[in-house]
Amino acid sequence: MSVPSYVVRVAEDPADREACFAVRKEVFVGEQGVPEDVEYDAYDPGAVHVLAVREDGVPLGTGRLLLGEAAVAQTGADPSVGSLGRLAVAAHARGLGVGVALVRAIEDAARARGLAAVDLHAQTHALGFYERLGYEPYGPEYVEAGIPHQGMRRSL
Repeated sequence: MSVPSYVVRVAEDPADREACFAVRKEVFVGEQGVPEDVEYDAYDPGAVHVLAVREDGVPLGTGRLLLGEAAVAQTGADPSVGSLGRLAVAAHARGLGVGVALVRAIEDAARARGLAAVDLHAQTHALGFYERLGYEPYGPEYVEAGIPHQGMRRSL
């Protein structure tokens, strides 16, 4: 079986953003039971969203980068640190490298904006994934939206 071709891009137009939100709804709200009023927040309008989309237009995954004060509110770090979050890959696209491609696209967006590092709140089951991409855990484990999480950071 061949691996479907896909691209990862910054979500610039309303249709791309809606595709991002649809993947998040499928994964976080549908699969993980996160309430919609927690999943979608005041940070979405100012965030940089990335979208992985198959060549036929089917959305495969998404993630977002918070900048400046929005990032500081999430990480407690300085404004030179971005906050990677809402990384979600549709069930039918897992195992295709989409998650890695999304993380690298978010890091590229952070570098392009002059950021020195990226923080994230990793669900603890995904720690190995992020560690393989160069993220290091810090601080204690905590619960967010009813799910265990761990703070992680990668210098760019």
